[in-house]
Amino acid sequence: MEITAQDKLGPVEHEHGHGHDPLLKHQYEDMDQQSESYVVGMWTFLVTEIMFFGVLFVMYSIYRWKYQNEFYQVHRLLDVVPGGINTTILLISSFCMAVAVHYAQKKDHRRVLMNLAAVQVCAVAFLVIKWIWEWQPKISHGLLPTTNFTWNLESAHNDPAIAAVPENIAQLFLSLYFTLTGLHALHVIVGIIVIGALMYLHWKKTHSAQDYVNTEMVGLYWHFVDLVWIFLFPLFYLIPR
Repeated sequence: MEITAQDKLGPVEHEHGHGHDPLLKHQYEDMDQQSESYVVGMWTFLVTEIMFFGVLFVMYSIYRWKYQNEFYQVHRLLDVVPGGINTTILLISSFCMAVAVHYAQKKDHRRVLMNLAAVQVCAVAFLVIKWIWEWQPKISHGLLPTTNFTWNLESAHNDPAIAAVPENIAQLFLSLYFTLTGLHALHVIVGIIVIGALMYLHWKKTHSAQDYVNTEMVGLYWHFVDLVWIFLFPLFYLIPR
């Protein structure tokens, strides 16, 4: 029986996804199914993150409703200027991430790297501003809600109205502030690591980097991180009287 060249190629084609797109993994029937599984998996992860932060937001809302005037007074310790700058920085980073996904679809690795680098710069700038202009001054004034927490006129920036807030309520507000902003900063750090790994893949032009869906999934995570801050900023910095 004569063996044709097509017969010889048959098994090879089967190993690489029925001879279709080389980016197709062997466990999927087609690229649509593969992309859909990526998207479903990522959104499942994001839903768990939403539930995690949602519980903390509900906790904040309950105490904010119960201690409206006290929370307003303590929130005046927060500087809206660095908070606003950080909000702008994250919005710019989201735009750069969206552009990176656009160029990933076109397989333009150079422009993908340029925009991902811009996202990294924004992320690092966010953390630096958060530490130097927000966290570090409060920690130096003894406002970190630990056993060393101090509440007096000096720690309240010499404002009698703020210092008049009961210590336990002031500590409650600052505990929520450091917890939520700290968890958000942790997610920013994770984003920096993941984006760094993605940049390496695009720099090497690896097989994984050819599939734009991978970049899109990282983009979804980063947009979620930005969205969390969009909620945190008004909740802590823009409390009305």
